[in-house]
Amino acid sequence: MTTVLFDMDGVILEGPRTDPQVYADAADAALAELDAEPTPAQRRDFKNHDTERIRAYCEELEVDLARFWKLKETYASSGTHDRLRSGERGIYEDVGAIRELTDRTTTGLVTNNRHETAEFVAEFVGIDFDIVRGRDPTLEGYERRKPAPYYLEEALADLGVSDGLYVGDSPKDVVAGRAAGLETAFLRRSHNRERECPPNATYELESLAEVLSVIDEPVL
Repeated sequence: MTTVLFDMDGVILEGPRTDPQVYADAADAALAELDAEPTPAQRRDFKNHDTERIRAYCEELEVDLARFWKLKETYASSGTHDRLRSGERGIYEDVGAIRELTDRTTTGLVTNNRHETAEFVAEFVGIDFDIVRGRDPTLEGYERRKPAPYYLEEALADLGVSDGLYVGDSPKDVVAGRAAGLETAFLRRSHNRERECPPNATYELESLAEVLSVIDEPVL
């Protein structure tokens, strides 16, 4: 096995997802920049990811949908980066195992999170991934998230490989990894401790350090 790809939230960053308040603040900032004046009910929906309602509201308010979405993603990235710099959101202690892996094999970071944040995190934690891929700041990019294998397949194509291992913390990571033709590792963290391991996961791991043992397994 020569390629190991990692999910980001719940694998490198503590917690399974971006704090909803980050998106709420990002939506408010985007709407303010666009001089939009939604109703309180509309504003609540703008803070979430209900794409159909957001499409409808943008049309009603004569707001450019693509611009709103990109602004919201940009402000969300900025908020996330601030939380990481301040220590409000932490990094898992075992990420050092990934740094060790980068000296031994091809590695990548492939996440549903925003591409801007994925690049920031790779630099923030000091890991020299061979490829970093997050979602594009467009509505289409958002809809290509896992469990669809789109970003994994794109990363594999860019690396010029067709097999390897994908390490994630959720069933959708396993589904996407298998769909992309990869072996998969279901990584245990506090937020998924009670969840049943997906039956199609190749490995179940308690720590990122165990990935080192997985790639050293002899090929039968």
